[in-house]
Amino acid sequence: MLSPRIAALLEDSTPEAVDRFWAEITVTGTPLVEPYDGGRSLVTFLWRGEATAIRAWFNIDVPLTRLPGTDLWHGSAVYPSDLRTIYCLVHDDTERVPHLPTTSGPTLIDPGNPKIFHLPADPDDPTDSDAWASILELPDAPPTMWTSPQPDTPAGLLHTDTLPSTVRGTDVRATVYLPLGADPADLPVIVVFDGYAGQTMMRMPAILDNLIAAGRIAPMAALFVHGRDENRNNDLTPGVPIEQFVVDELLPWARDTWKVGSPDGGNVVAGMSRGGLVAAFLALRRPDLFRAAIAHSGSFWWPSPNAGEPGRLIRDVTRATPADVRFYLDVGLLETMQGPHGAPSQLDACRSMRTALLDRGFPVTYREFPGGHDYVNWQHNFADAILATCT
Repeated sequence: MLSPRIAALLEDSTPEAVDRFWAEITVTGTPLVEPYDGGRSLVTFLWRGEATAIRAWFNIDVPLTRLPGTDLWHGSAVYPSDLRTIYCLVHDDTERVPHLPTTSGPTLIDPGNPKIFHLPADPDDPTDSDAWASILELPDAPPTMWTSPQPDTPAGLLHTDTLPSTVRGTDVRATVYLPLGADPADLPVIVVFDGYAGQTMMRMPAILDNLIAAGRIAPMAALFVHGRDENRNNDLTPGVPIEQFVVDELLPWARDTWKVGSPDGGNVVAGMSRGGLVAAFLALRRPDLFRAAIAHSGSFWWPSPNAGEPGRLIRDVTRATPADVRFYLDVGLLETMQGPHGAPSQLDACRSMRTALLDRGFPVTYREFPGGHDYVNWQHNFADAILATCT
């Protein structure tokens, strides 16, 4: 698919014509977005410079082609006009997002796109690292709701502490969120894995502040569970260790230290990707503690074929005792890449998990969004997830 603007340059690719085109693009920004047909847009990624190969990559994969006789590179694809996702530009066979907001090097943010998403490293985790990406946000992308702090909305209190964990063999950092002015005693709590990401990229404290202040949900506390990036897969694996850590260590610590946690099972558990997998596992295992689970793009393909038969938790649902536990699942329509070692894609696995839960009689709110496996979408969906499970 070729942009009419690029087609015109193919007819006249003189240096003057290319410079005029680039001067216009510099003002309007990249990528070039043009109407295509009902509900879709033609998106053309652009770059100028010397290279052997370059593409737009991450949740998308669009090779760029050099305009003959010039240093202008272009590549086009058709997407739903409500798409929101992240991407970067990568040279040759590079497949990683940049660790700095650089516009040069083997991996870079799009120099002409002012919309940038920062994935900050947890400053207390030496195994974590910063990442940066450009945001692709098409004209009909849903408006931002609930995610920004409001000047007239009181901000909840955040306290970070450590709890000793026999299960993990080390102290674990956790941040508690307490809504301002609410009595913490017996407040229901939402347990969030990948806690630093939940606080920063997911903007969960601001979302909870706004929903509570607007009267959309009753006051609730949150427990943001931190971890080390190098241990993430082990920490966030369904099984006895994660259940013991949450049930026997985390929740009692939160009650003893902060008085939070509903004694009648009114708590919620949430996570993104691997954290979403574990959230669903805990809700299925402990309906006496959790009334709901939120799984943003849950990794329900687990385990990968080299470690067992994929979809173990999906099969476990068929044997689960039906209970009054609500589930919120979402997944991006771009999450079609095969999982690790040939596991099913995230999209296929989430669809299978939804079907299994519904067939077993669990209430499920399910959403497929126009985007990929990224925080820029999950942060927009978190308010909907809270409203679906806590009202």
